[in-house]
Amino acid sequence: MRDTRESRLLLVLLIAIAFALITVDIRGGQDSPVEGARQAAATVFGPIENGVSSAVNPVGNAIAAVRDSGSRHDRIAQLERDNAALKAKLGSDDRNRSRLKQLDKMIRVAGEGQYGIKGAEVIAIGAAQGFSWTVTIDVGANDGIRRDMTVLNGDGLVGRVTTVGPDTSTVLLASDPDFTVGTRMENSDELGFASGQGDRPLRVQLLNGKADVKKGDRLVTFGSQADRPFVPGVPVGVVLRVDPSGGGLTRTVYVQPFVSFSRLDIVGVVVTAPKKDPRDTVLPPKPVPKPTPTVTVTVTPSDSATDPSTDSADGQQQTP
Repeated sequence: MRDTRESRLLLVLLIAIAFALITVDIRGGQDSPVEGARQAAATVFGPIENGVSSAVNPVGNAIAAVRDSGSRHDRIAQLERDNAALKAKLGSDDRNRSRLKQLDKMIRVAGEGQYGIKGAEVIAIGAAQGFSWTVTIDVGANDGIRRDMTVLNGDGLVGRVTTVGPDTSTVLLASDPDFTVGTRMENSDELGFASGQGDRPLRVQLLNGKADVKKGDRLVTFGSQADRPFVPGVPVGVVLRVDPSGGGLTRTVYVQPFVSFSRLDIVGVVVTAPKKDPRDTVLPPKPVPKPTPTVTVTVTPSDSATDPSTDSADGQQQTP
């Protein structure tokens, strides 16, 4: 298109329409009144975001090397080969070393949980005030991504896919107030529902009002019917505080998520669910508590206290 006054006016009009749609659709979901328009916006603007990301970050294309392993029995071996290929493609600077570390952790999680994942890069972030807590990733329908797929990284649950364009997708983060996921407590198997609270800990309602839960207990996803939108066994977080009020039908706990939502970069979309629930196997090893040092004080009697011939008051030797 030639750079004419009409073309510039058209660009301004498109941007204004897109902003209006975002303002109306402050909460993504199936019931959105502008679902069709949001899909169209993803189609139009997704390639632009993707192109900008590729221009400023040439290693972005390497993320596409993470693929579903294909055969269930060969999944771990395939993921290890993908990891080795990515290491060969990525550079050695600090940023890429950080990305390699993220990829290593994510591939470990995928291998232990037997999740088939599609690697992606976060290329845009939604406003945290007045809008949904969302991010845009650089994979879409052309990469096999569908709505209501689980998104994770090397630390645990990131969120779920809400909108899919040809080459990009929108992910609703687990920190969003409209986000809810079924959870299961490690070991005790107590079930509950975790809800986002923005930059505050997740709020979890346990179904058992008398559940035995304490600080430091950990949670994973319970899983959804047909594994959409959530697959089972993905680490969610660790209990920070237990609501002291008891006797109700449910019990409330507050959970620190494993994922840092303000530092997202490399993520994976679960395109193939595991054949069976991985239970607690994906959780990282529990930290070993540090021993509390003890100090022993030994009192040694002084000479003046043991010698009866010495006067403790004036230090003078007494005569018989």
